[in-house]
Amino acid sequence: MEPLHDAAVRHFASDNYAGAHPEVIAALAAANGGHTVSYGEDPYTARLHAQFVELLGEGAEVFPVFNGTGANVTALQSMLTRWGAVITPAPAHINTDEGGAPEKVGGFKLIPVATPDARLTPDRIEAVAGSRGVHQAVPQVVSITQSTELGTLYSVDEIAAIADRAHALGLALHVDGARIANAAAALGVPLRALTRDAGVDVLSFGGTKNGAIGAEAIVVLNPDAVTGIGFLRKSAMQLASKMRFVSAQLVALLTDDLWLRSASHANAMAARLRAGIESGLADGTIRDVAFTQPTEVNGVFATLPPGAADRVRARGFRFYDWDESTGEVRWLTSFDTTEADVDAFVAAVADATAG
Repeated sequence: MEPLHDAAVRHFASDNYAGAHPEVIAALAAANGGHTVSYGEDPYTARLHAQFVELLGEGAEVFPVFNGTGANVTALQSMLTRWGAVITPAPAHINTDEGGAPEKVGGFKLIPVATPDARLTPDRIEAVAGSRGVHQAVPQVVSITQSTELGTLYSVDEIAAIADRAHALGLALHVDGARIANAAAALGVPLRALTRDAGVDVLSFGGTKNGAIGAEAIVVLNPDAVTGIGFLRKSAMQLASKMRFVSAQLVALLTDDLWLRSASHANAMAARLRAGIESGLADGTIRDVAFTQPTEVNGVFATLPPGAADRVRARGFRFYDWDESTGEVRWLTSFDTTEADVDAFVAAVADATAG
């Protein structure tokens, strides 16, 4: 088949725009051919389990799934009773970008909490953790995103403080780790320190935004926090028959720290992008651009002057308007973003804001 797109084009809209990492493609090719047992009874899924045990310790259980929404909904559903609710930041992906799947598929209520930086705190959790009995869905789980939807990070100590408060209130802690690799790379700590040792009960481990085609995993760190997750994965349509191809992608990411290498590169490209804009602001070649969030992982959030975003897009770059009322945009970098890509984008911003 001939390519139907220009493989030389790079965008800054989402790390989902990127293709698969070559090492992931090689892993899929290696997993192909012949027959293996279906539904997870294959050597690739066994290898993946062993890798997560090595990263997170004995007792960690791994459930590969197709996508992040499926990981989040299935994980949370397994942590809740039918009358349970989830406390989460208002900007969280489960609240804003999963098409109502938590409510429609999971059958549970979300309790969104307003936050200035998409991060929960122990006090914000406690403020909404009470229950009025049968008149209110009962908070049973706290779900945070690492890194957050605004590209901000929780430190290890902050996660531990949230876990301690949640557990004291009788709540379990779930982490949406669609970009957990970017967080681990930015913080420079092992995955275990960021999750299990900090008190996280269940992790949705992201692979798709970091070079996989369609591969995520629910990682259970506290078996007492979940019930029936294997059955729920099936009923949520997240059980792969040819699971070796899902697991092989994640095996590739975890081999030789590819997941961290790729995330580190994406983070570095975002830092380069921000530095390029800052340099342009300092010398006057870029005008009227302001950053709205710290650049801690692979996302840059900024406001542009009226019309500038469309002028940059006219140069062939795609990215998302985050808040059209303020001119805020989001720029994301990926494992395959190059320095030349970033520099060309900065030049386009300079041209678009020159006046």
